[in-house]
Amino acid sequence: MVYSLAAASKAAILCTFLAMPNIVLSQGVERPIQFVNESGKRIEVHWIHPDTGQMVLQSSPFVFNGATFNLNSYVGHTFQLRELPGKKSGVCGDAGEEMTCRTDMVSVSENDEQVVLIKKGVVAIHQDDKTRARDTAGELMTYCRESAKTNLQGSNLTGEATTKVLDEMAECIEESVAKKLAEANEEVVFQAKIRKEIAEKWENYTCADLEVESSKPKEKSVWVNRNEYRRYNVGKFLDRDEAKIHVIENFITAEECEAMESAAEPRLHRASVADESGGSKFSEARKAMQAGIKVRWELEHKSDPIAVLSRRVYDYTNYATGYGLEEFGQEDLMSIQYFGKNYESGEEPDRYTPHCDGDCNGLKHKDGGRVATMVMYCKIPDEGGATQFRNSGIHIKPNFGMATFFSYMGSDGMMDTGFTEHSGCPVTKGDKKIVTQWMRYGVDKDNHWTSWNTMGVKHSEAYND
Repeated sequence: MVYSLAAASKAAILCTFLAMPNIVLSQGVERPIQFVNESGKRIEVHWIHPDTGQMVLQSSPFVFNGATFNLNSYVGHTFQLRELPGKKSGVCGDAGEEMTCRTDMVSVSENDEQVVLIKKGVVAIHQDDKTRARDTAGELMTYCRESAKTNLQGSNLTGEATTKVLDEMAECIEESVAKKLAEANEEVVFQAKIRKEIAEKWENYTCADLEVESSKPKEKSVWVNRNEYRRYNVGKFLDRDEAKIHVIENFITAEECEAMESAAEPRLHRASVADESGGSKFSEARKAMQAGIKVRWELEHKSDPIAVLSRRVYDYTNYATGYGLEEFGQEDLMSIQYFGKNYESGEEPDRYTPHCDGDCNGLKHKDGGRVATMVMYCKIPDEGGATQFRNSGIHIKPNFGMATFFSYMGSDGMMDTGFTEHSGCPVTKGDKKIVTQWMRYGVDKDNHWTSWNTMGVKHSEAYND
């Protein structure tokens, strides 16, 4: 059974964070934690209020010896583990020791797979994925170190002999680590294959069921846009270094939507996709109309709605990723429109099947390639049109004015491995109108995004062979 913190504790956390004078006002990063009682005693688990120090009992009422207690908590929360008097003896402690009820403390870290082993004497041993990895590495080092000591015994310790033993120790470590990494990688590949197979079925189900609710964010925060002196509520659904998926409420205004739609109307044309030769083609995988709108940056100081919107896009992207992108050489803002009337007249519905906006192969970023996308919703259809990130299990039903942001390059320059692959569910009734900005890394005034073909190769280099 999984227990949640009381509503009062959640409210206290929220108030504490809102009082902090930071740009990001986090409402708490959730982390499950498991308590395993191996102490031989009955144990109470109390949450400690960070401001008042008040103890709030979480176990109901205690954890039996040998039992496991699961709790949904938050990073930074601290718990006291408290021994209860023996049911028969009525006293605490072990025979021959001072009869006082012992306690220990543990705090929730930001790591995953957290387990607290409550040992004899009410001693808490806090383990997580990283501590277990360090323990495994320590065991490997100990094994190799002992092997080296054995080889050194009886040696005359000449330079040649010492070098040989050290080489053998290094080889031992290398082989042991390589074996563990190979085992871990095999498991990762296996799990990823299962996840993607399930994702295909999950996508069809969630698109077809119009009653399915949006996924819930893992974390909520507030972004303060200093250029506009405005705050925006942000839901973080995925926040990996190389793959982020955020939703920002009230990101685009009605005026900005109207300006984009008016500018796009005379330019609308059928949307295309990249082909295998570096060009583009029409495909049933992407059924929509679109128009690229150039941003008139010279009008930004006059509060031109399109320029103001575009600046907001880059401000948030750089805040969320640290990419340091500039507007020079970037792609145009794109107005994209999906029409339910096509489906109602008997045609295949307007939609966009699963795809990645940039590379999602886990390889090094190609200079000038896409690294982030902002999708802003201006008109919501009556049926369909949700945004899916099937490999991440994220289903987003849009509201007017919100934006879905996702990035797919890590701080080390390596690309996402498919977590940001996404699709637009079929629009079966009404219209869906969005504004999209695809952002690139490595473009500038002298290297415009059109300098590269759709495979990420510069036109000047495409035929050098």
